[in-house]
Amino acid sequence: MKKKHLLTAAATAALVLLILLLFRLGDDDAAQPAAAQRGQTAVPVAVAPIASGDITEQVIFTGSLVAAHRVEIATRIAGRLEHLHVDIGDAVEPDALLAELDDDEVRQSLEQARAELAVARAGLGESQAALAAARRVLVRTQELRTQRIASQSELEAAQTELDAQQARVALARSQIDQRQAAVRNAEIRLAYTRIHADAKAEPTRWLVADRFVDRGSILQANTPILALVDLTPLRARVFVTERDYARLSPGQPVTLTTIAYPGETFPGWVERLSPEFREASRQARVEIHVPNQDQRLRPGMFVEARIITRTLSDATLVPVDALVERQGRPGLFLVETTDTGPTARFVPVETGIEERDRVQIITPTLEGRVVTLGHHLISDGTRLRPVDRDELDDVETGSNH
Repeated sequence: MKKKHLLTAAATAALVLLILLLFRLGDDDAAQPAAAQRGQTAVPVAVAPIASGDITEQVIFTGSLVAAHRVEIATRIAGRLEHLHVDIGDAVEPDALLAELDDDEVRQSLEQARAELAVARAGLGESQAALAAARRVLVRTQELRTQRIASQSELEAAQTELDAQQARVALARSQIDQRQAAVRNAEIRLAYTRIHADAKAEPTRWLVADRFVDRGSILQANTPILALVDLTPLRARVFVTERDYARLSPGQPVTLTTIAYPGETFPGWVERLSPEFREASRQARVEIHVPNQDQRLRPGMFVEARIITRTLSDATLVPVDALVERQGRPGLFLVETTDTGPTARFVPVETGIEERDRVQIITPTLEGRVVTLGHHLISDGTRLRPVDRDELDDVETGSNH
């Protein structure tokens, strides 16, 4: 029995020691965060000052260039293409000869029309001679009638013959007019066999953009054979949504870029806005005037257009790198000066215009410095050690290794 009591006392003592050990461990665990908080090291971050200045809002669209002036040269009559004097890429001066059609048939028609005109003129001469004779007969008959030698019926017959000859002369003159019109029509058709550029075109440098037919082709009337373009100016066509449409107006400056000339920009301005939106895409067409004085740009090129919509002065500006998101809210880490040194304070913000590497802060009013690199290492209240960006990159690279 005494031995049993000794075993029970030993077990109780072991249990008490176990409980004391657990309490001791709990106290150590609770003391560790406090000690860590007291001995927290400053986190190296890159910072930048909050600035005040001007900022410009731009909207970016993509589209294609088209020629402001493009014409298709077509035949006016049917025929076989005998000569093509220009080809794709050739420069064309005003009134330059572009192409010729086979004119044998047209020349034959012109000769026939001229011959028929000569016959009509000969017929007119014959009719005029007959008219003169009829007038003389009528005069003699009137004299004889006065002397009661000619009868009344003879006088009437002479008058009728005169009227008939006058009608024949009028008919002959009408036939001459008809033949002259036929000659003129044949001359015009002959001129149509030689196809020229517009002689009244403004002094500009037209280029052959496309060739639709080849020499020897049998063409119908109004068949396009060439397309000419003027490269100065060009138009950029872009399509905008309802949200952006309200911010655009004619005359706004535009900066254009294209992959054909990386790193270069080309000037332009908004020229026209379509008054309607397409139902399928809910977008409206906008035309941008592109001077293209050096003619380096070409129709059909893909372009990116940046249009300035507004400019603000004395705006609160921070680097774009300063923006972070915490719990679904956009904000930034403001560098506050405390007794323990620079400390991070998360501030929710409302942003406005973004331009390249900086962004406008609408609210709240801020001043001082913000964290631009190292956000993932800090939270609200973290002690900070501002360093150069290069030094921070070295620190992060070392920690990764």
